[in-house]
Amino acid sequence: MSSKTYGEVLFWASSFLTEKNKEREAAEYLLGRRLGWSKTEVLMHLRKPMPSEQQEQYIEDIKVFEAGYPAQYIIGSEEFYGREFKVTPATLIPRPETEELIELCMKNHGDKECLTVVDVGTGTGIIAITLKKLKPTWRVLAVDISEEALIVARENAKTHGAEVEFMQGDLLMPLIKAGETVDIVISNPPYISEDEWDEMDESVRQHEPKQALFAENDGLLCYQQMTEQIKQVLSIEGSVYFEYGFRQGRAIQQMYQEAFPTKKVLIYQDLNGLDRMLEMK
Repeated sequence: MSSKTYGEVLFWASSFLTEKNKEREAAEYLLGRRLGWSKTEVLMHLRKPMPSEQQEQYIEDIKVFEAGYPAQYIIGSEEFYGREFKVTPATLIPRPETEELIELCMKNHGDKECLTVVDVGTGTGIIAITLKKLKPTWRVLAVDISEEALIVARENAKTHGAEVEFMQGDLLMPLIKAGETVDIVISNPPYISEDEWDEMDESVRQHEPKQALFAENDGLLCYQQMTEQIKQVLSIEGSVYFEYGFRQGRAIQQMYQEAFPTKKVLIYQDLNGLDRMLEMK
C-alpha cells in the first residue's frame, strides 16, 4: 500500500462517505477514536505519513461503517460523562442526552452522602457507574433483563473501579423479590413505539438491540409497569428520574401524577429544547 498522509487518507474517507450518502463526519470520528486522538491531535498529524497497518485498519473501518454498522460498535467503545465505556451489539450506544439525566439527579441530590439508588435497564452501566464515581458513598444497584448486557456492564464497572451491585430481571422485580428499598429510581428504559420504526436511523434499526429500544402501548409500557413497582421499593421521601421520548412527556407526567398524587411530577427539556426528562419528588 502506497504511503499517504493522514490528511490524504482522511480526505478519501470523507469523500467516499459523501458519495455513499453517509455522514462524512464519521471519517474524522473513526480516525480519532481508533487511534485515541483528540480533534487537535488529528489536525497535528494531517501532514504526517500514515503507517500502512493503520491505513488498512482505517479503510476497513470506513467500509464497515458505509455498510451500515454503527461507528461505536466498530470501535467497541463510546465516551460518556468523560469516561470510556465498552459497547457491543448487546447494549445501546450511550447518548449525550442521558448525561443531562445524571446532571438533573446530581443537582438535586449531590449534597447527600448516604443514598441507595437503582438504575433500571442499565445496559452498558453508564448511569449506575457514573453515579457511583460521582458519589462513592452511595449504594448503587443496577438491573437489566439481558444477561449479555450485564456482562458488558460488569466489565465497565470493573474497568472504572465502581462497586455497583448488578441484578438480572425485569424492571424493578429483582428489588421487590429481595425486599429492597431505594431513595432514587433512575432509568432510561425502552420507550420507542413500533409506529416510529420508519423514522429511525437505519443503523439503529439493524444493529442496536430491539429489546432495549421498543416498548408496547406507544412506547409507554415500561413506565406503566413501573408505577406499581415503584410503590413497593421507593422510600417515603424518594425520587424518580426518567428519560423518555420527546413526544411522551405529558402522558408520563399525567400517569405518575395520578399514581402518586402526593408527589410533584415535573418535566424538563434537554439542550435541544425537547421534553426529555421527568422528575418525581
